[in-house]
Amino acid sequence: MYPSGPDTDRNCGTRLGTHTLDVHPQFKCHLPSRIAEYDFFMTSPSDYPQSQTIQDELDILEKHLQDAKARLKEGAPPRAPRLLVANEGPFSTSSQHFLLLLSDSALPLGSFAFSSGLESYLAHTRPKSSFPAFLDFSLGSYASTTLPFVLAAYRNPINLVELDDTLDAAIMCTVGRRASVAQGRALLSIWDRSFASALPDGGSKEAVAVLKEFAILLRATSPVATNDLPTASAHLGPLFGAIACILGMSLRQTAYVFMLSHVKALLSAAVRASIFGPYHAQKILASVEVQEGIGGVIERVWDTSIEDAGQSVPIMDLWVGRHEMLYSRIFNS
Repeated sequence: MYPSGPDTDRNCGTRLGTHTLDVHPQFKCHLPSRIAEYDFFMTSPSDYPQSQTIQDELDILEKHLQDAKARLKEGAPPRAPRLLVANEGPFSTSSQHFLLLLSDSALPLGSFAFSSGLESYLAHTRPKSSFPAFLDFSLGSYASTTLPFVLAAYRNPINLVELDDTLDAAIMCTVGRRASVAQGRALLSIWDRSFASALPDGGSKEAVAVLKEFAILLRATSPVATNDLPTASAHLGPLFGAIACILGMSLRQTAYVFMLSHVKALLSAAVRASIFGPYHAQKILASVEVQEGIGGVIERVWDTSIEDAGQSVPIMDLWVGRHEMLYSRIFNS
């Protein structure tokens, strides 16, 4: 099978030890560089030269191992970083950190005490309408009445006192006003006790000073009922926009988190009102309809001035206002 003889070279054969391997002429140029390796593998132990040592065998094996490692390294995918959150990752900046804090349902704003008219809506509709219908009404109403003040406070935090006073005058429903003020004062307390000591670098010093002055002004407001108008009310919307600006969040993030928090508060109220369970609430929260609904109302009021802000769903004021008329209730609004 392996012819040998003096004409081996002329017949394009290459002699390896005591055997001769026939090779096509076009591949003959590649063979000399591999002769040593073929000699090692194709010769029997008895034919192996006495001068060849074990170290020579190890050298050849190590060379094969290095070649295999090189080929494996070339074709292997890049190694994943060891750190779960790299320095360049999306959660490396303090603004992203505070975004998650403000969107946390555990943020002690007291939102769990308010249903934003949901409880009254369920009591005054015959037959009971679906929750998605109320969610659409509430999103549109909250965005048209409050979101312009959030955006305005973010764009110009030094006007916080004026924005708070304007929103206080624009809210027609006493029950809705009480809920907004309660949550706004809770947010201001969170700022004073928690966020102010962990400000990110580059925060607006003027905006921080305005917040301090606003807190002093609020404390100076007499809790005793008088005929004088309060100098500060601390509504949630303007305070949320100003604080988000100081913490370095973007305007788009601020608007989305503000509206998403409202949706989460409504879903929490619906679960406690036994409309559906917590799993269904998460299904609604994760749905495309909610995402598109939030994005749609943000786009609709993005350029709306505070002078043009107002109630777009008048019946919402009726539902919220008649909450105190319910015979039994589990929410404050």
